[in-house]
Amino acid sequence: MYKKFLTSVIFFLVLVTTPQFVQAVPAKEGQVIRAGISNANFKEYYFNETQVSATDNFILTDKKTGTVIGEFNADENIKICIKNNLFDIFQQETLIAQELTGPIVVSSKEGFVKITDLKRAGKPAFYRGTFEITKAPTKNNYFNVINVVDLESYLRGVVPNEMPVRFGHEALKAQAILARNYVLKPRDKKYHNFDVCDSVACQVYFGANTEKEEADKAVEETKNMVALHNGELILALYSSTAGGYTENYENAFSTDSANGNRLFPGMSLPYMKGVPDNPKTKPLNNEEDAQKFYSSTPDCFDSASPYFRWTKEWTAKELEDVLKKTLKTQATTGFVKPKKQNFDDLGNLQEIKITKRGVSGKAMSVDIITDNGTINVQKELPIRRTFQKNNIGLPSANVFFEIKEENTTKNDSQNDPNDKIKKVYAYGGGFGHGVGMSQWGAGEMGRRGFTYDEIVQHYFQNTAIATYPIVLSYKDGVETAIQTFYTDQKKAFLVIDNKFQSTTFTVVINAQELRINAVPSPFKPEKIDISDYIVKGENKITFVLPYTEFNKRPIKLYVEIKEAKDE
Repeated sequence: MYKKFLTSVIFFLVLVTTPQFVQAVPAKEGQVIRAGISNANFKEYYFNETQVSATDNFILTDKKTGTVIGEFNADENIKICIKNNLFDIFQQETLIAQELTGPIVVSSKEGFVKITDLKRAGKPAFYRGTFEITKAPTKNNYFNVINVVDLESYLRGVVPNEMPVRFGHEALKAQAILARNYVLKPRDKKYHNFDVCDSVACQVYFGANTEKEEADKAVEETKNMVALHNGELILALYSSTAGGYTENYENAFSTDSANGNRLFPGMSLPYMKGVPDNPKTKPLNNEEDAQKFYSSTPDCFDSASPYFRWTKEWTAKELEDVLKKTLKTQATTGFVKPKKQNFDDLGNLQEIKITKRGVSGKAMSVDIITDNGTINVQKELPIRRTFQKNNIGLPSANVFFEIKEENTTKNDSQNDPNDKIKKVYAYGGGFGHGVGMSQWGAGEMGRRGFTYDEIVQHYFQNTAIATYPIVLSYKDGVETAIQTFYTDQKKAFLVIDNKFQSTTFTVVINAQELRINAVPSPFKPEKIDISDYIVKGENKITFVLPYTEFNKRPIKLYVEIKEAKDE
């Protein structure tokens, strides 16, 4: 389909065994991730004291000066404190270094680094890579603990903690792809010193002691692979259970405007549109269809989830008491109107009405109607957190409500017409925001024979599976790059995004050298079929941009192994 050898790209093939230029030019492979490590309950990322150690001999280094602070034995606990915004280091109770600017680096050549007594998934938390203890730029006398680790090792500590390994190999591979996307392009960039946090607020990262062989294999077999839309990394969201129908991104998330306002619905993302598991299911954005769908149990990919369908119930008095508390909290988000300071005069509950739904039937706007007026709550997370049961919000916003008057006695013959109690029921389906991939759905798709790329492309429309894009630029000092990737099919394209100028470069694929002269293409990247040079299993590709006076503009390159499906 894309075999273009003689148009704007001149393509030469020379077989080589060990290309000399690859040895002569330094090359990089892989990304380095900075993951913020939180405390035991995942609530805090800022500390004024910590104790570090390792499973083998380790050293502490002052990163600013490169000076080794000390060498220590395995499992020896070293205390790091901050005072007057400078670091003090203690070995047992002895001060061994003081008033250091930092950052302080903790590294072990043969072991894993660790925070003393920190546990993850019930086990001592060990980490590959190093720790970097860095002053918090916005909080005086506090620091962050940052795990600096290569991308693929980081993912080994994510995938088995985000998805049960029993979900199967193809689902785990899909999870690995999306987890890689997420850390390279997170939804929120709110941390100063690190790229991503280690909790459900980002994606769960528990380190080396929770790695599992099945998940490791999934990470390895998707090494360096991501999902792209029009050549750019997608924002790869996922949640436990969609309930049979995923939701448009903009119908669940808000967008922060330049003036600081939070706009809802949010910005639309063309690759993240709601999709039903059964293509015959029509959009559920009207009340009748939504109620019919979520009060039934159709055959869906995630129907085995314990949260596929659920019910919550309150007495009217119980829910009124809950709302008095939760509305006050959710009013601070800006998605509760009118924004009262005190909801104690809420009044008696009369009706709960969904006033706007997304394509999956997800509640986007809810009116809480009482004899004292109407309060409107918008956006899926504030809605879920408003209707709490036992201090826990709704599993999802795929919900409808019913208010009933019920007899308090079970024997109908003894019922007193005045002996009635008002109850409120919430019926719904799914767990989580329901945008992007359903993890339970991915597990079932794998069991039904879908491959990992088919799973990703079901949940993310018009996306390609490819190596993450490499940008070569002589100006930026990135003249070479190496990527390895795995494929079980001998089909691949080299994609060249070259918008600026004619660029000569070299690609070596599995020891076969391709010299390319790429002519600028401002509108659409060029694709070259490189299937003849691909093997089943692991492949290695080296990109080389030799210096010439003309190579001054960047060129973006990647290998696509699964084309995007047309919308």
